[in-house]
Amino acid sequence: MCLAATHWARIERLCFAAGREDAAAAGFDDELLYRELQLPPAERTVPARQALRAEGQEPFAAWAASPQRIPY
Repeated sequence: MCLAATHWARIERLCFAAGREDAAAAGFDDELLYRELQLPPAERTVPARQALRAEGQEPFAAWAASPQRIPY
């Protein structure tokens, strides 16, 4: 599960059996991901750039204005 999703969903406790080292030993090495997240998007192995920011903010504005929203 994505760590961010556990926070957004307000999960109070997360239990796991295998750690990063165990996953790496089985061929699921996430060390690259941890290093990539520390780099600016344009400098990552798969370069990224932001586009259409104004359009991307529209759903957040609608959510913020919704009387049904649950604050995070």
